[in-house]
Amino acid sequence: MISWIQRSFQHHFRVVFGVLLAVTIISFIFTIGAGPGIGRAGTRTYSQLFFGHDLSKQGTSEILFGDAALSIQLQVGYLGGDSSQIQEYGLQRTAALALADQLKLPAPTRDELANHIRGLRAFAGADGQFDANRYASYRDSIKANPRISEADVSRVLSDDVRFDQLRKLLGGPGYVLPGEIKEQLVRADSTWTIAVATTDYADFKPEIPVAEDALKHYYEENSFRYTVPPRVGVDYVEYRTSDYLKAVTLTPAEVRAYYDESPTRFPKPPEPKAEGDKKGAQPANPDADFAAVSAQVEQTLKTERAARLAARAAADLTVAIYEQKLRPHTPAFDDFIAQSKLTLKSVPPFQTEEVPSGLGWNPQIIEQAQKLTSDRRVSDALADANGSLVLFWRETLSSYQPELAPVRDRVAADYRENERRNSFVALGRTVRAQLEARLKAGDSFEKAAAATGQVKLSVKEYPAFVRRQPPKELEQSPALAVLERLDQGQVSDLIPTADKGFFVYIREKKNPDLAETTPIFTGMQAALAQQSSNLASTLLLREIVAEELKRNTPATDR
Repeated sequence: MISWIQRSFQHHFRVVFGVLLAVTIISFIFTIGAGPGIGRAGTRTYSQLFFGHDLSKQGTSEILFGDAALSIQLQVGYLGGDSSQIQEYGLQRTAALALADQLKLPAPTRDELANHIRGLRAFAGADGQFDANRYASYRDSIKANPRISEADVSRVLSDDVRFDQLRKLLGGPGYVLPGEIKEQLVRADSTWTIAVATTDYADFKPEIPVAEDALKHYYEENSFRYTVPPRVGVDYVEYRTSDYLKAVTLTPAEVRAYYDESPTRFPKPPEPKAEGDKKGAQPANPDADFAAVSAQVEQTLKTERAARLAARAAADLTVAIYEQKLRPHTPAFDDFIAQSKLTLKSVPPFQTEEVPSGLGWNPQIIEQAQKLTSDRRVSDALADANGSLVLFWRETLSSYQPELAPVRDRVAADYRENERRNSFVALGRTVRAQLEARLKAGDSFEKAAAATGQVKLSVKEYPAFVRRQPPKELEQSPALAVLERLDQGQVSDLIPTADKGFFVYIREKKNPDLAETTPIFTGMQAALAQQSSNLASTLLLREIVAEELKRNTPATDR
């Protein structure tokens, strides 16, 4: 198998990886945030040396970060991460290879390279193993790409083997304490049998008096929640699509051509079937289909063109205002609006993400309105559901902190809800104590839950499960988060959510075999050691990269 892999990769490197690198190397021109001066500014040329590579040169950046992108794609089976992550990986990879050169790590042998190729997820089947058919079908599906050569792919594969070797040297064996292994095994492989008692928050309706001094104190502590943000007041001129419908004339040929562009937009209404009619599907008849919806097609096209006329008129208005250097809300501007027979409408000041009442403006119009200032008083032409419009800045009201009186109702409602939530949690402590007392007295959890008179609890039992494979109903439940803090026979504190409250009862907990000779122990030990080693090598390489960028401060050539 390995010999076949070697022969195949030797003869088909260009074909296999042509598209891979075409996807990943699309002019990587990176600016390294950790190192100042990469790139150009004005007439100056900056150079940023990094282990002998000048990152300011486009060709160098494309090779280094293109190699990194291809390395990622081969290892994970797709191009994972954004450009900044690829950039960070590329810098660490370059630093590691430079360090490998200093340590005189040899080039990989044929067997090492073959083993590395067999482990690439880009060519793994459904079972995670190397799939020759997957490789062959992928090879047949792509064409050679002139942007990549066999030498480029060979370099990436060879460098990745040396990169892995260097990481293992830097990370070491990844020593992990036996206690950490056991902790992870208990968390991952313990078997839990639980019951969950649920109460509805909506049913909890205590009487909460609002004392004036308590309300004032609450407002002072939470005044930031009631700060009124800046608001902008605008005027606008509207060009309604309906006003331009009369200006649109259409020929039958135009209507038919518009229909033929996309007939599926205008499905004809279903024909009523007579009782006992057993006729099959009728042959297509485009002329009849069009005739059935011609009125709808004509109206749609007419509305579309009228909307274009409205948009053009709005754009012409902005151009005229610019060319005549008119300033909104001045006599010259008011005269221009009057002479143009336009109506200037006003909108009361509103804040960000607040839609003025009755207008139905879309988010783009709201956003553009908030951008208007005394220095930028006129918006571009903006489309809305009724046509197009142009906004004019009128005023901006500053943010301010109101007194309690104007917002008293809102503060009182928030205060009551805050106190209700606090009371709900406090009641949970009382109910938990009651549950635990009855359980100690020998009651079942169901009987104990039914005996709590202060809240109504519904109990559900769950069969034994492990954390990594919980019952589907519990996959997103907060009940799973408290398991690690509980032992057999214990009841959790109340777990409040927006609309529920939960108590978790650990009916039974079975820990896995924690003997250090068991397969699960040695397997977990190997996994945690690998994680520890990878983390250590990554942190060390990150420091090496930062020091190299800092040491080689960009030099400036004029």
